[in-house]
Formats: sequence, structure tokens, C-alpha cells
Amino acid sequence: MKKILIADPLSPDAMGKLESFPEFDVTVKSGMDEDTLVATIPDFHAAVVRGATKITSKVIDAASNLEIIVRAGIGLDNIDVEAAETKGIQVANTPAATSISVAEHTFGLMLAAVRNHGKANLSMKEHKWEKKALSGTEAYGKTLGVIGFGRIGQEVAKRALSFGMKVIAYDIIEVQTDLDAQQVSLEEVFAQADIITLHLPLTDKTKHMIKDKEFDSMKDGVIIINASRGGTVDEHALLKALESGKVRAVGLDVFEKEPPDEFELVDHPNVIATPHIGAAAKEGQKRAGMEVVSILKERLA
Repeated sequence: MKKILIADPLSPDAMGKLESFPEFDVTVKSGMDEDTLVATIPDFHAAVVRGATKITSKVIDAASNLEIIVRAGIGLDNIDVEAAETKGIQVANTPAATSISVAEHTFGLMLAAVRNHGKANLSMKEHKWEKKALSGTEAYGKTLGVIGFGRIGQEVAKRALSFGMKVIAYDIIEVQTDLDAQQVSLEEVFAQADIITLHLPLTDKTKHMIKDKEFDSMKDGVIIINASRGGTVDEHALLKALESGKVRAVGLDVFEKEPPDEFELVDHPNVIATPHIGAAAKEGQKRAGMEVVSILKERLA
């Protein structure tokens, strides 16, 4: 019997399915720090995580029976993939399951930014009626620059096109797509886009890829949306760009440190901030959970 550790919660449907297999012994134990994981992991053949639990090299070194680590989600930055592969441990994720969830959240942040929804909401809760002061702009006719044109970037582009926006996109490779989106250089995205949205993993190459120099090359009054990974945008440079007016508004779902310990950026009146909930839609989590079940069933046979 294969022992499976669920270190971060899965959807009830996925848990019910997983527990129905007689060949699996499923244990749910969430909220573990590194030391607790090190003590726990030796007994298990598989570990399932989402974004909270960190599978570090120290945890992997202690994993004497581990055959596979599955991330119910897109990024793998909370798993030391190199250490796992060196030890012959498989690493899998569910990159397509939450694409729509994140794309919809991204678009929600964008609409909130262009129409001042955040400030308007707070103003109303203070029993004010600041109609004239909260005028915004339309998304229609604006140029959306998508940085990272994978599954999520393309889902965002679909929605932008339906709103009558022009879409330009940058990726490290040329992406084959039928979408009416022009693929351009990163510099052209910065120069042309009215709104820029990021859909990137956090790597050595993408860390702080947008900083002072890049903000200087953007249009005045640009809007920045980041629902991918914190750290891809230099937060101190972003705050400066907000304060100078170079950046008109920001929608942030991700932060360099989560949860943040500095809230100066979050507290800025032109920032819409959410606590990394882009993938936290029931439908997306159900798809991710069921895909985890399929992966485990196939690879632990």
C-alpha cells in the first residue's frame, strides 16, 4: 500500500476520490514547518502540496521512501525540483487546472484598477459620495501588454480581446496561437502598453525584471497587474513609480514576501491588493485536485 501525505488541503471531491482507492493510505497533515516535515516525510511514498508547504532540500534528504511530489497548482517555486530530481523523485504539477481562475482574477484586478473600484468601495464604506473624484477610464481600445504568454496569459488575452482591447504579448519563445495578439519584444511591451499584466514564474532571470529602468521606459499613467509571482516586480521601484505618477494604478495578488511584513505598497490609495487568491476559485481547485488524483493513480501504480 502506498502512503500519501496531503500537506495542503485538496478539494473535497478530490479527497473523496483519493480515499476510495484501496491501494492508497491517505494522511492529511497541513501547516507543517520544515522540521515537522523532515520528521514526517520518511514514512510516505507521495507528498501533495499547494502553495503553502515548502518541500526544501532538507525535507527531500529526509524522504527515504518518497517517489513523487505533486503540486496542486501551477508554480513549482515551493519545491526544490533539482534536489528531488537528483534523488530520483518525480515532480508533477497541474498547470492547466487553475488557468481560468487566475485569468478571471487578473481581469477583475484590471477592471478594478481602470475604474477605481477599490477607492470607490472604501469611500462608500466611509459613507461618502465621491462620484466626480472617482472617474476612471474604459478598457475598450486600450493596449494590453501580456508578459508571459502561456496558458494563463492567453486566457487573459481572450478576455481582453472580447472587451475590444488590442493585445501585444512577450514570451521567451514564440507561442503558436490563433489569438489576434501581436507578439513583440519586451521593450515594445513597455513602450506601447497602457496596461501590463505579468504571468511568469519566479526564477533568477525573472526576479526584479521590472525595476526603475523598465518603469522609466513605460507610458505615463500605465497600469500594472501582477497575479503571477511576487518578486518579478521590484516593489520599491513600483512604489516610487506610483508616487511619481508614472504608474497610475496597480492590481497585486502576489508579493515578494507572503504575507507581507511591509504594507506601504498595499496601503497606497491606487493599489488594489488581494492575498494571493488568483487560483482560489472552487472550480479551479476541484480541477486541480482531480488532476492530482489522476497523476497519483497513474504514477504510483
